[in-house]
Amino acid sequence: MEPDLTLRITEIFYSLQGESRTIGYPTTFIRLTGCPLRCRYCDTPYAFQGGRRMSLAEVLAAVRVYQRPCRGDSPVATASGDAPAPGQGGAGQGDLPAPPSNLPPSPFALPAARFGPPPPFVTVTGGEPLAQPACRELLRALCDAGYRVSLETSGALDISGVDERVEIVMDMKTPGSGEVERNRYENLSELAATSQVKFVLCDRRDYEWARTGLQEWNLASRCEVLFLPVGNPALDTLSPRALADWILADGLPVRMQIQLHKVLWGDEAGR
Repeated sequence: MEPDLTLRITEIFYSLQGESRTIGYPTTFIRLTGCPLRCRYCDTPYAFQGGRRMSLAEVLAAVRVYQRPCRGDSPVATASGDAPAPGQGGAGQGDLPAPPSNLPPSPFALPAARFGPPPPFVTVTGGEPLAQPACRELLRALCDAGYRVSLETSGALDISGVDERVEIVMDMKTPGSGEVERNRYENLSELAATSQVKFVLCDRRDYEWARTGLQEWNLASRCEVLFLPVGNPALDTLSPRALADWILADGLPVRMQIQLHKVLWGDEAGR
């Protein structure tokens, strides 16, 4: 680990994973600041700028808060430097209960009876995490520390060189996002079997675009593919039920999801 590396962090918080393969699992989230894209439905514009500069060691220390009982602990860990109020998320939250140590194994994990429970989940998100050069070193350090690490990325930046232990969740931006021209199609050749490709869909046009891409890029044979209706109420023109009906009618080899955290907490930050 390089001690001089720093990252700009918007927030570090503990919540349930709202989407992807580990949906529903208690997870520590590290939200990096900054993004070169401006998707129409973006639900985290507060991560475009600001944040707090933190060393790699400080970030790792903040993550460790959620892996042990922390009642009474209040280490400096929030991006603002202020201790968050109870229930508001943010590392260093002194009254947050420790995550359970006996989480059931994921269906994608090795049998718990032989190998024990899965390691704690950590997700690096944004913004666009890869816009910060130190992100790759952060991912590597988290893996070295024994966490099960996922990276949420827009697909607009190069994913090559990301530690092979990291589970990459990569967007393919649809026409409805307003950023379809930013897709970096070279990334498709970098996907591993543990990767996931995510299409956030605004309408029927987006669905048909994603369906065509699914076939042309042979995505289902590369990795798991996720279809989600956009979770921004101001832009919703696609109901989850309609999307489900289309997927079933076409027999697509994709996993449909609805963002769990939006169902539970809406657009509340730190969730």
